[in-house]
Amino acid sequence: MSDERRGYLYGLAAYGMWGFFPIYFKHLQPASPLEILAHRVIWSVVFVSLLLAAMRNWVFLKRLFRSPKLLGGLALAALLIGVNWGSYIYGVNSNRVVETALGYFITPLVIMLLGVTVMRERMRALQWVAVGIGAIAVAVLTIDYGHLPYIALLLAASFGTYSLVKKRMSLPPAEGLFVESAVLALPALAYVAWLTSAGDGEFGHVSATHTALMIFSGLATALPLLLFAAAANRVPMVGIGILQYVAPILQLAVGLLIYHEPMPPARLAGFALVWLALIIFTVDALRRRKQTAAGPTAATVEPATTLPPR
Repeated sequence: MSDERRGYLYGLAAYGMWGFFPIYFKHLQPASPLEILAHRVIWSVVFVSLLLAAMRNWVFLKRLFRSPKLLGGLALAALLIGVNWGSYIYGVNSNRVVETALGYFITPLVIMLLGVTVMRERMRALQWVAVGIGAIAVAVLTIDYGHLPYIALLLAASFGTYSLVKKRMSLPPAEGLFVESAVLALPALAYVAWLTSAGDGEFGHVSATHTALMIFSGLATALPLLLFAAAANRVPMVGIGILQYVAPILQLAVGLLIYHEPMPPARLAGFALVWLALIIFTVDALRRRKQTAAGPTAATVEPATTLPPR
């Protein structure tokens, strides 16, 4: 088996796990979204600490403490990924799996907009068309829902901003996850301690299976991230860009086929517009890749496909 094909298998495994995350987090009820988030943070720190200890890889901490700017950037990234994780867990456990899928469908479009507004990059004509269609889709979905699809928009905005912050840093996935989780660990521990003292925590009081699933949320967070890193080192950028749609497609299928969430015609039309925007987005990326060999051009927005969806 070629190294590239092995990379695609790693990528499919990573995005497949992310695609079925709704089932995992549904099983963490009756714990509240905040309690689930706190335990996800705590056990992520524990698992990644064990992994780094086994690899004897703590040298990166010296680099962090010598660079306040890098440390500040990772603290901001931690806040953003905490918002993203919390929004996702809340969306799944409030029976809005379909809306969480929408959030990850529109994330590439949000990243393009952030590239223009924050990074002062230029978008090509087809990219503007894709963003315009995406905006129309959000308007259609707002009419259907009766309000802005705020969970989807919060997921896309938090992860899009997280992508821009992480783009300026160069920590490998395991080290990055450790630092980001460690930044969130103190408030997470304080919240769990408060819940326990108030007698409102569900951890350890539901069943042995529930307790094990809460503990293994750290492994469930880290494992697909490490598989993604293995894929990103072997698969071309365009391949990773296409693979990133596997997770929201699976999440949408889970929401519709397993949890039987509604998909009225107007909502389906909104999703169809999002998919049209993503098709245009992907076609433009493929065309851009073919033109790259012709020589350098002015800076334009490219999809942030080197980062995982959550």
